[in-house]
Amino acid sequence: MNFSKPTVWLALILGLIFIILGVVYSTHTADTLPHFVPGYDAGLTTKHIKHAIASFVLAIGSFIWAWFQSAPKPENTEK
Repeated sequence: MNFSKPTVWLALILGLIFIILGVVYSTHTADTLPHFVPGYDAGLTTKHIKHAIASFVLAIGSFIWAWFQSAPKPENTEK
């Protein structure tokens, strides 16, 4: 993989953030989520499973984006 492009690093960091967010959504109830996370509700004691699934899907998408961005440039074969 070519890690020299800034977009590859951005995609990898976003992927890791989405994985962490998905784990937080799947392990905490809505009233114990951090206040800055979307889905926090002081009176709700259910888990946001759909938010967790969406976060994991976004993480996979970010890693695929990093994979495609890390491909080498095609050589110009025209003369």
